[in-house]
Amino acid sequence: MAATKEYRLFCLENPLLDIQAFGNEALLEKYGLKANDAILAEDKHQGIFEDLLNNYDAKLIAGGAAQNTARGAQYMLPPNSVVFAGGVGDDKYAAILHDAVKQVGLRVEYRVDPAVPTGRCGVVITGHNRSMCTELGAANHYDLEHLKKPEVWALVEGAEAYYVGGYHFTVCPPAIMELCKQAAAGNKPFILSLSAPFIPQFFKEPLDASAPYWDYVIGNETEAAAYAESHGLGTTDVRQIARALADLPKANPARKRVAVITQGTEPTIVAVQGEDGVREFAVHPIAKEEINDTTGAGDAFAGGFCAGIIQGRSLADAVDMGQWLAKLSIKELGPSYPFPKQTYQPTSN
Repeated sequence: MAATKEYRLFCLENPLLDIQAFGNEALLEKYGLKANDAILAEDKHQGIFEDLLNNYDAKLIAGGAAQNTARGAQYMLPPNSVVFAGGVGDDKYAAILHDAVKQVGLRVEYRVDPAVPTGRCGVVITGHNRSMCTELGAANHYDLEHLKKPEVWALVEGAEAYYVGGYHFTVCPPAIMELCKQAAAGNKPFILSLSAPFIPQFFKEPLDASAPYWDYVIGNETEAAAYAESHGLGTTDVRQIARALADLPKANPARKRVAVITQGTEPTIVAVQGEDGVREFAVHPIAKEEINDTTGAGDAFAGGFCAGIIQGRSLADAVDMGQWLAKLSIKELGPSYPFPKQTYQPTSN
């Protein structure tokens, strides 16, 4: 039997175990949480993770934005196509993460920190509201040494493309830069997600250091606006921001940079370096009664888009694949994808 190419996409960011459950006002009050909020855990919140695990019908998801994306890309690609790296602890939460990723066919290379617990995100769902309480834990302790371990670096060298979530700029920028340089040296696509408005606002220096290496940069309209403000672009027009992102100086001139900005139900905006104008791609319609949870829709879009890039599809097809996977995810609880797997069906833009 001929050997098959494995682990074509290498992803890096901060793994979290998402512990999601339907709760009530009493549970929110117990931990001093608001119905629709996202906070970092303090001492008073530490009991919520075990509480959700032991006393509620919790759904366990291998979370963290880029791990959501990695799972999405693997969902659409052949087996053994995607590998994800990040930091976890040596505890039962890491064991649960390993089980969760194994079920969906995602290979992980975790840096294990015996002194710090695995990152967790407790999610209390009340009606249409979601209160998220996150403890980053060992995800905050990833280091370049792990990435350069021979067995991990061999996966980096063998990959055909790289995806990094912007949250990792808060953890280990040197690891991001190593992937950037590897991509440019091998003329392989480097794909970055801006991830959150605070990244271009408060982590501007490491973000800008990586910018010349972006072959694809993905963000939503809020993240694009934050980038424009922090970089003095003097515009809130998403099309102009996409154009500015696409035309930033580039380390590898063999690839034109592509900027992709999603806007919820509004058209996805795409600008290509050196090309006039921008393109718009209508979002796949979804009936209101089919919408279960929009959390992680952007991660899902990035997963489908990455799958398209790995398969060598056209830009229009890659966007379509991202929108298709985001639509599937919205129908699920949390950043999840339906099983048994559904098969991608192209739509015309």
